[in-house]
Amino acid sequence: MLKKILSLSGKPGLYKLISQGRNSIIVESMLNGRRMPARSTDRVVSLGDISMYTTAEDKPLVEVLELLRVHQNTQPVDLTAFADNEALRDKMAAFMPDFDRERVYPSDIKKLFQWYNLLLEQGFDHFEEIKEETTEAAQTDSPQ
Repeated sequence: MLKKILSLSGKPGLYKLISQGRNSIIVESMLNGRRMPARSTDRVVSLGDISMYTTAEDKPLVEVLELLRVHQNTQPVDLTAFADNEALRDKMAAFMPDFDRERVYPSDIKKLFQWYNLLLEQGFDHFEEIKEETTEAAQTDSPQ
């Protein structure tokens, strides 16, 4: 499911993939429900393709979101509670202690929390189930 949730560079929030055309895709904003085209020149990234740096291997975003969900007990993150960048890093370390403090910037952490809150508002509340569905679909699509 996260494969159909997109981030558009330079645009706030997240977008649902509605349909694909020849030179563009139609997306719907998860913030206000407006539909618009995203052209091939726009930088579009699927949430399913994003991972986060750790001190070992990179962790897929779906795993990071699930760790955050469990830590937050499926409650939104209060973004006003962070006085500075170190507070953001401390919050991140509370549920993912192995994140790479050098390569994961405070702006990345803040965006993660914003996306998490937006996904919760849209009814996403079990990210591991989404990961399992994606894995099962990949296994049934691959020739054996």
